[in-house]
Amino acid sequence: QEPMDFSGEVAVVSGASRGIGHAVLLDLARQGAFAVGTATTAAGAASIGEALREQGLEGMGLVLDISRASSIDAFYRDLQAQDRMPGILVNNAGIARDNLFVRMKDDEWTSVLETNLSSLYRMCRGCARSMLKARAGRIINVSSIVAALGNAGQSNYAAAKAGMEGFTRSLARELAARNITVNAVAPGFVDTDMTREMPAERREELLRQIPLGRMGGTDEVAAAVSFLASSRAAYITGQTLHVNGGLLMR
Repeated sequence: QEPMDFSGEVAVVSGASRGIGHAVLLDLARQGAFAVGTATTAAGAASIGEALREQGLEGMGLVLDISRASSIDAFYRDLQAQDRMPGILVNNAGIARDNLFVRMKDDEWTSVLETNLSSLYRMCRGCARSMLKARAGRIINVSSIVAALGNAGQSNYAAAKAGMEGFTRSLARELAARNITVNAVAPGFVDTDMTREMPAERREELLRQIPLGRMGGTDEVAAAVSFLASSRAAYITGQTLHVNGGLLMR
């Protein structure tokens, strides 16, 4: 087997200023990709560029609001102008607006569906033509264990992530003939800013349910994404790879 080597590849990772997205960006860059990370603010984009430079890695940070079609169009125009259209696309950015279903407001539902699901359609559409032309490409969508398990207070988030997995399978069927694979990675509970804010007793209760007895590291999710982006995963498409310490087995 070839070692994982992304030299000469452009990889786009949305939502890369922290957490899983940041770990994925650095992992791909360390293996030779020109890594383009996105953030919703100019400060976030600058911090991505800074993190890459500090480690002597190739890439840049760009501003992108995945909930706006016009922002996605401008993002791809910018990449096209720089001759940096991606051969690897990691759709990681997303939001949560948790609320019990009976209290959920219309905007809590629509903002999560628009940001977490409709953006996927637009992000993939923006680079599908160049991948088809190149007859090569890797698309990896970051889902969640919640898509399979469900979670009280997250009907909007679960619906969007389950939709993402159905979209992944459909797009995989359409693009396979041109050597483009489309997969999802579904993390379980990962040690990030978000999970650190959990009340201690909720955290303890959760750890008891995870067979491996701990939360995952962002680097462990990044390793799964990098594998699916590599030539080693050339015969894997339309799949959801679960990275959850055994919390869900299927």
